[in-house]
Amino acid sequence: MSQARVLGMIGLAALAVATVAYAQTTVTPIPESEPVQTAPLTTAAEETGTVTWGDADAGATKAGACAACHGLDGNPTDPQYPRLAGQSERYTAHQIALFKSGERNSGMAAVMKPFADALSAQDARDIGAYFATQTAGAGVADDSVVASGPYKDLKFYEIGEKLFRSGDAARGIPACMACHGPDGAGNPGPAYPHIAGQQSAYSQRRLEEYRAGTTTQADPHLFNVMATVAEKLTDEEIGALASYLQGLHPRAQDFAAADAPAAPAPVAAPAPEAAAPV
Repeated sequence: MSQARVLGMIGLAALAVATVAYAQTTVTPIPESEPVQTAPLTTAAEETGTVTWGDADAGATKAGACAACHGLDGNPTDPQYPRLAGQSERYTAHQIALFKSGERNSGMAAVMKPFADALSAQDARDIGAYFATQTAGAGVADDSVVASGPYKDLKFYEIGEKLFRSGDAARGIPACMACHGPDGAGNPGPAYPHIAGQQSAYSQRRLEEYRAGTTTQADPHLFNVMATVAEKLTDEEIGALASYLQGLHPRAQDFAAADAPAAPAPVAAPAPEAAAPV
């Protein structure tokens, strides 16, 4: 083979290598995609207008109308009204919208609707933002011992604790904490509510409504998630879950209460002096 031919073949090989190297280092720009579409935070009750994330300071003023039933900080003294303190902004705003539109019409809806009707979607966001900044309190769970039935000898709240933490795989019941979190604080993303410390009477009624499976919501997907779970629960299990949730609270609150200084003993008023003899 002649030297010229060898040199020619080497040149072709070098050209091929250079071509491959160039192809590997050349950047081909990706066509620009369409701009991201943004949408206002509207609700089912208000399809027009622009709504922004809530302003907690503005909500503190607007929440004054809620105080009579739900307490100034969202912790009511009357057990028939739900605890709003610690609830996510999105969940609270969504429930107000459902009351306003009439899609939520059970329980205390007749009481709530006039208040909801007076609120704009932005008002609902602001109020939700305010309550989200408040600390939820808690009640006491029922620790009486179950006398008979499948849960015999368990404390009543322990039935609820088992369902909350483990569910019941044999019956297809997922653990409540899978959606609501191990501490019951909820998940504001998919609007799963904060349920720790919730009034047991309120939680029981809501679980019974989910178990009935009837709703007038135009978009019932969140309702249906709960209905699928609640339909498998017995009366005893619903009552026990409600009791457990009422007592569920961060352990840190117990330590804070234990470390709080004792209230000073009341000072006795001085005894009146005897009247001087006349």
